Amino acid sequence: MSILEAKEIVYTYHTKYQRIPALCGVSCSFDPGKLYAIIGSSGGGKTTLLSLLAGLDLPESGQVLYCGVSTAALNRNEYRRKNVSVVYQSFNLFPLLNALENVMVPMGLNRVSEKEAKIRARQLLQSVGLPQTTERQFPKMMSGGEQQRVAIARALASEAPLILADEPTGNLDTENSNHIVDILQSLAHEQNRCVIVITHDPGVAERADTVLRLVDGRLV
Repeated sequence: MSILEAKEIVYTYHTKYQRIPALCGVSCSFDPGKLYAIIGSSGGGKTTLLSLLAGLDLPESGQVLYCGVSTAALNRNEYRRKNVSVVYQSFNLFPLLNALENVMVPMGLNRVSEKEAKIRARQLLQSVGLPQTTERQFPKMMSGGEQQRVAIARALASEAPLILADEPTGNLDTENSNHIVDILQSLAHEQNRCVIVITHDPGVAERADTVLRLVDGRLV
């Protein structure tokens, strides 16, 4: 059974002067244990689709279903906190927190004790290939590849079954990009997560289990 489904979803941006269709009846489904790549030109609706899958907004019509239940019927704050983790191209780390503290944030929101959160955060940083010396470093002290690994470790801290990534290799060189894809692929295949990646990187797409192409708000 699919963990996440989009059924005939439509979404339109409204400005003072015009309506801008972003998604036009998109239907797709996502299973645990797979890495998905969503590709397409800029403005094709990729980021809009990701935000709806993440529960950041609701479709104008149609449904996003998590385990068969519409996100419109869920407490979306709780849905995002427990079931979805998002990794961004710009990392979105807290600049005044070190790597360990950044990874501990989701666990604090879920009321994990500080002692347990610290132990788990160390394990997660190690799991994404970061040495122990990284723990006390602040984002500005790290390379782009290191920051993205911390961001992924933080995404894993909530133990969410859905990992959504928006251009996670967009600011990285080829070597670091390959390392990030290795981690995402491992999350899907070895930890049975459902990993959905928006990407312009053909190297990411060719390693995905399934590739979805969005053109002008439609799957082709």
